[in-house]
Amino acid sequence: MNMLMQIKDALQNAMSVPVHKAAAFFKTGAGDYAQGDEFIGVTVPDLRKIANKFMFLTLDDLQTLLESKINEERLLALIIVTKNYQNETDQAKEKLYQFYMKNLKQVNNWNLVDASAHLILGAHLWDKDRSVLLELATSEILWERRIAIVSTWYFIRKNDLTWTFKIAQLLQRDTHDLIHKAVGWMLREAGKRDQEQLVTFLDQHTCKMPRTMLRYAIEKFPESMRKSYLLKKHI
Repeated sequence: MNMLMQIKDALQNAMSVPVHKAAAFFKTGAGDYAQGDEFIGVTVPDLRKIANKFMFLTLDDLQTLLESKINEERLLALIIVTKNYQNETDQAKEKLYQFYMKNLKQVNNWNLVDASAHLILGAHLWDKDRSVLLELATSEILWERRIAIVSTWYFIRKNDLTWTFKIAQLLQRDTHDLIHKAVGWMLREAGKRDQEQLVTFLDQHTCKMPRTMLRYAIEKFPESMRKSYLLKKHI
């Protein structure tokens, strides 16, 4: 039995969540952001266990998984790529980064973005030219815009907040709720590292930010500060 057949068997054996519940957090209906995405009901912890058994998949096999209509198969491929990236040589990391960028169109749901963008794109750009993030942030493709802001999570963890605020400013007038949530989330993470920088950003941009973005950004503030910023949205 080849590796892909073994993986499919492992996924089938790990199905534990009713499909309608597995897709509960994803809008997969006609006209929705995840239209056509399919779920089989495998949890992320189980996907990580399966990934550990198939860490040496070839890029060809990973490509096949990424081209699957099944969300869990694409997520499994991304988990394997991120795990491999963290343990590879610089040359191998470059190859995995190029593989990821070539397959951005397959990173097309929020769980796929959030599990991979910072660990591959963010990590790879840490000591390199980051201008690709500006291109992604201005893309017409929803997922590329989310990839741009979530990638900065890697920088945040290294106490470099500049690009989080740069991308957040570009996306502050975005019309999609998934971008509002992602930007607010990254601003909140930046604020955990340096609340003063977040306050400075919010003082300049609160009136332009969508309410959801602001609510996520100020979630860890004291109640009095949260109320103050929410009040500014009404002024």
